[in-house]
Amino acid sequence: MKNIFKPSVFWLFIFIPIALVLEYTHASDPLVFFAGALAIIPIAKLISTSTENLAHYTGDSVGGLLNASFGNLPELIIAIAALRAGLYEMVLASIVGAILANLLLALGISFFVGGLKHKTQEYNPKSIRVYNSMMFIAVLSMVVPSAFTRLFGGGEMIEQEINLNIGLAIVLLVLYLLYLVFMIKTHPDFFKSEQPQQEEKEEHQVWSLSKSIIMLIFASILAAVMSEVVVGAAEGTGHALNMSPTFIGLIFLAIIGGAAESLSAISMARKNKMDLTMSIALGSCIQISLFIAPLLVLLSFLISPEPLLLAFNRAHLSALFFAVITGILIAGDGQSNWYKGIQLIFIYIIMAFMFYFIPS
Repeated sequence: MKNIFKPSVFWLFIFIPIALVLEYTHASDPLVFFAGALAIIPIAKLISTSTENLAHYTGDSVGGLLNASFGNLPELIIAIAALRAGLYEMVLASIVGAILANLLLALGISFFVGGLKHKTQEYNPKSIRVYNSMMFIAVLSMVVPSAFTRLFGGGEMIEQEINLNIGLAIVLLVLYLLYLVFMIKTHPDFFKSEQPQQEEKEEHQVWSLSKSIIMLIFASILAAVMSEVVVGAAEGTGHALNMSPTFIGLIFLAIIGGAAESLSAISMARKNKMDLTMSIALGSCIQISLFIAPLLVLLSFLISPEPLLLAFNRAHLSALFFAVITGILIAGDGQSNWYKGIQLIFIYIIMAFMFYFIPS
């Protein structure tokens, strides 16, 4: 009975009916938006928990694939909802924002929280080199369609722009599949912890296979419903609070969609499991840039008024480059402490200020 009264992120489920009632009664957009945003946080946590329990029955390899597929499901569902509404600027901003939130904010808070409890924490530098190289390739791939659109886009070149984005999306998806093979099948030792593993008791009973699948499906449906609510109120919220669609997508939607993963990364850092923290935060960045972004391009031909082009503006690309370079410099040595976390957090805050003051 004590666990019932223990503080939990699942208490935020109360905001699901609140958000639906607010939307039905045509309440102000900011109220609907933030109620729906708070409702998505426990849904994302439920998706993460369901996937972890399901991995007990599938084995490590398939379990890793499931985590790769479902770990960013809330971000994907939110982006699809925005795509259906034709909010292309918000979709692109949410992609960039999700990468920045994981690479700078989640990792920074993890370093800070873990560093307060442990003076210096260590993790496998081999995996960091792989993550950093993949992130750098992903950012460079985003420069290609953006540069093409800026130099040659519009008018008679629209067909070439679309074909370029289709080709790039297919290449990135193939690269992502090969990355999974490398990580799970051929070189799993690159991603293993170099610290001695300690046996730990399960904090809770593992769910049955049927319960894991049912809860995953249930959480996915809830995520789809609440994402429609949040995205539907996003534009009105931006106008009411004098925020651009870019800022709404880059900060709010990105943090909301990745809340569960961020909390997991921070929790692992407190337990001194830094390899898991790095895998969650940096692995999520890889999934977003090499899987979710190209998948959205292909899906846009089916569900969106117009095709989505990965034509990021200069501010987006600059932020991505600075974030990746910062990650390489700060996290590349295989050690972390609380001050490194402060550095990452403050860089994220500086970038958030920049995007807030950029005019629509």
